[in-house]
Amino acid sequence: MKKKPLSTSKKNLSFPILIASDHAGFDLKKELIQKLSAKGFIFDDLGCDSSEVSVDYPDFAKKLAKKFIAKKAQFGILICGSGVGISIAANRFKQVRAALCNNVEVAELSRKHNDANIICLGARLINKVNALKIVKVFFATEFEGKRHEKRVAKLSK
Repeated sequence: MKKKPLSTSKKNLSFPILIASDHAGFDLKKELIQKLSAKGFIFDDLGCDSSEVSVDYPDFAKKLAKKFIAKKAQFGILICGSGVGISIAANRFKQVRAALCNNVEVAELSRKHNDANIICLGARLINKVNALKIVKVFFATEFEGKRHEKRVAKLSK
């Protein structure tokens, strides 16, 4: 049974949100899925499946990035211990603009000015309440375009 996607500001999330983590981000990933699913968001959970078994974050960043590039989603969430490694891994792929967001201001600006399409979180650096706020702001914020468009276009070259 699929729920209708949640509309955020002016956009309609017509695809599920891709989400993946390594073992360090597993608990935060599950919390975000639970809380945001209750608000109507639809997720495609790409793993990992446990906090008990150590896994490599580049594998999950790659899995999400490839599915994103194949147009299976408009947005993604990646989580590792610090958020740094998984954001570096995701940004190796063209069309991916993964932003490491540790507060709501960065989440908002990453969307407004950089048209970020994947949010990266550090599970060891932010608590679950703040992570939820950060993700909500990320999805609710529109890209401003205009003077930022030429800069964002240079990222894909």
